[in-house]
Amino acid sequence: MAPQHKRAGVRRLALGAAAVAASAALASGPVAGVGVARAADPRAPAPSPTTPVATPPAFAPPAVPLPPATTPAGEEAPAFGVFLKSDARGVARMPLFSHWLGGAELRAGHTYLPGHRWRDIEGSADFLKVWAHWRNKKADRMLVLNVPMQERNEEGVSDGEVRWLLRQGAAGEFDHHFRVLAERLVELKVPDTVIVLGWEMNGTTYTHRCGPDPEAWKKYWNRIVTTMRSVPGQKFRFDFTPSRGVDAVPWTKCYPGDDTVDIIGMDSYDQPAGMSFEQQVKEPYGLQHHVDFAKAHGKPISYPEWGLFRNGDNAEYMRSMLAWMEEHKPLYNTLTDYCPHGVWQCGANPRSSHVYRSTLFGRTDQATPPLTPTPKPTPPSTPPPPADCTPLDLGSWVEEWLGGKLCLRFDWW
Repeated sequence: MAPQHKRAGVRRLALGAAAVAASAALASGPVAGVGVARAADPRAPAPSPTTPVATPPAFAPPAVPLPPATTPAGEEAPAFGVFLKSDARGVARMPLFSHWLGGAELRAGHTYLPGHRWRDIEGSADFLKVWAHWRNKKADRMLVLNVPMQERNEEGVSDGEVRWLLRQGAAGEFDHHFRVLAERLVELKVPDTVIVLGWEMNGTTYTHRCGPDPEAWKKYWNRIVTTMRSVPGQKFRFDFTPSRGVDAVPWTKCYPGDDTVDIIGMDSYDQPAGMSFEQQVKEPYGLQHHVDFAKAHGKPISYPEWGLFRNGDNAEYMRSMLAWMEEHKPLYNTLTDYCPHGVWQCGANPRSSHVYRSTLFGRTDQATPPLTPTPKPTPPSTPPPPADCTPLDLGSWVEEWLGGKLCLRFDWW
């Protein structure tokens, strides 16, 4: 069953770069020594994450970081990341999350386009620019973008209307919206974005669900992929991602075919209540079925969403899911981190937080050393940062607006 909660929705960045400065202060909790004045934070979309809490001393990470995962020569190294917020605050929090993990490299950046209206699904430049900047800082990073297939995507649209909309989509009525999105991604120099299109289509939450007409849904998916692939310069990879289990309809009934699918993902939370991890593996259309189905179709797997949910602070689930991914080597995974799922922004899960942090502390999962850009010399007029104060690289356009770098002290950690 798909988690029946609203995603951390996205709003347009009306306050522009001011939101980035505010978000870093918001995410880091009681941080001393912020190097610029704090701007008003825009109204946070529900569910609002709680302030990150320091890991208790009893849950200290291992003194020696775990070795990186081995990757056969010529294969892409697995990437891991975390969803912290859809807008610019998600980007600003990633360095803090990485610091909490002992400098672990977050190679997957995950966000969602809002699904309120078609103009949102087309991807505004204000929303996408900060994510594109993060992606392009290092060559081995991966931008994962969830893209709704319909507007009013979380507004409780009836099955009858969904069926009509799917048939309109299958006939090409909405092609132009996805062409605009593809052109914007190419223009922003992120043509290799992983597109998680119409995620959790086997459930009942979203207007882009498959159940009311699976055949029309598959035709519509194929039209969208064909449209986006027709844009010059694109290198998109399309990720077919149901939720784990049967849900409203078996997800295999929605599979649109190997020609238009590059990755077979699965959103897998610790639910329903009382279900063990072994049951999550063995249930119909569960974790094992996912791995077997992807292998039969010659596709890599992914876990765009995973985390705690109905069974509280479940350290055994956290340990088992991390071990499962270590065994099956998904192309990428991104943990959902806000309550009740979180291990960093949610203080209610200390045991699971300890397992996650201990496992990934200091980890890079690099097949080759990361590409490090040549640092630019600091102008003589720019004062050095205070001791024990770490500057955040938010991009030249943000720093120009702020009048300098945002500097945070971590000695409270």
